[in-house]
Amino acid sequence: MSGRIFVWLMTSVLLTTVSRIAAQQPAKVPRIGYLSGGSLSTLQGRIEAFRQGLRDLGYIEGKNIVIEWREAKDNLDRLREMANELVRLKVDVIVSPGPAVTRPVKEATSTIPIVMAQDTDPVGSGFIASLAHPGGNITGLSALAPEMSGKQLELLKEIVPKLSRVAIIGNSTNPGDAQSLRETVLAAGSFEIYLRYLDVLDPKDIETVFRTAAKGRADALLMLGNPILNSHRKQIVDLAAKHRLPAAYARPEYVEAGGLMYYGTNYPELFRRAATYVDKILKGAKPADLPVEQPKKFEFTINLKAAKQINLTIPPNVLARADRVIR
Repeated sequence: MSGRIFVWLMTSVLLTTVSRIAAQQPAKVPRIGYLSGGSLSTLQGRIEAFRQGLRDLGYIEGKNIVIEWREAKDNLDRLREMANELVRLKVDVIVSPGPAVTRPVKEATSTIPIVMAQDTDPVGSGFIASLAHPGGNITGLSALAPEMSGKQLELLKEIVPKLSRVAIIGNSTNPGDAQSLRETVLAAGSFEIYLRYLDVLDPKDIETVFRTAAKGRADALLMLGNPILNSHRKQIVDLAAKHRLPAAYARPEYVEAGGLMYYGTNYPELFRRAATYVDKILKGAKPADLPVEQPKKFEFTINLKAAKQINLTIPPNVLARADRVIR
């Protein structure tokens, strides 16, 4: 009997000791890899929206989650190296702020979940099988809303009543361009507007296409999403002003850099929503089973400084619809 009591006591002691050791073991802190193709400092608004999204879900950076921040500063080789570095670190999930980053990350891993904060056409880019059923290790949010180009053209027509010729700057290698262009052509037909598509595959072509637009007597400019040109937006808005071309841009950063108008996706909202995908994946969800969201919030920004620079008057009814006016 005493032997049984001894065995029971020893077992109790061992179980108590093991429980205490387990309790002392720190919980595994998940690690997120965030890779920017450009400079992190240029997208602080979107990054803060992503951080806020995490905070709303109870994640505090440096406390119960770690974020491995990386920036390639427009160096493609460095981008590939950093994608591989995040894979070697065995992060739990990698967040991509755009298609230029998603591709090298996809090439670097087929197992670590990848969350797209935005992509103009993830199906056309070959990243996912479909929006409803992504398949593979990639999911997230799409910025694809091709009808926006038609809306931009409609707004340009209101701002420039005699609008008859519009130069469209795009990148034929960008999967989202074809759909946006189709929507723009449909809108142009109803407004009796002549369109001229100007392809920019390299930053060195920027000045050439603006000269071509001016020689073609374009009344306005519409820029489609072009990742190649994002880091050259100041040069672009300056050339638009130089050639006195009212312009609608595909990203709000162009307007902040001095451009005239932006109508389109609310990008900070997409980045905030990206945090919900990270949360679901960290809780065990598979990217293949998480449908890709399309944009639900849009914004319209007008820069009155840019309008004044080219002696353009914005009609009051257009100003009244703007979510943001830069004065």
